[in-house]
Amino acid sequence: MKKKVMKKSLLLAVILLFCLSLAGCIPGDGSNSPTDTAGFFSGIWHGWIAPFSLIYSLFNDNISIYEIYNNGFTYNLGFYMAIISGFGGLALSRKKDE
Repeated sequence: MKKKVMKKSLLLAVILLFCLSLAGCIPGDGSNSPTDTAGFFSGIWHGWIAPFSLIYSLFNDNISIYEIYNNGFTYNLGFYMAIISGFGGLALSRKKDE
């Protein structure tokens, strides 16, 4: 019985730590500026965490899904590659009924 409580507590702690680490890297948090723009790898990261950013932006008006201070094509390429691979990968992993 005590092991179940410990496992649940550990799982809750891991989930909370994961959410806090995501919150530190969300687009629009002030880490980028017009002189220090987000690039390709930031675009990939922001694409991967877009669903979490959407939920978080419902509670905080300063947070957005997309970083407005980006360097253009390379940020967009990374962002859309991550979005497509995430949601497209989910669609490809579904089993088709024959």
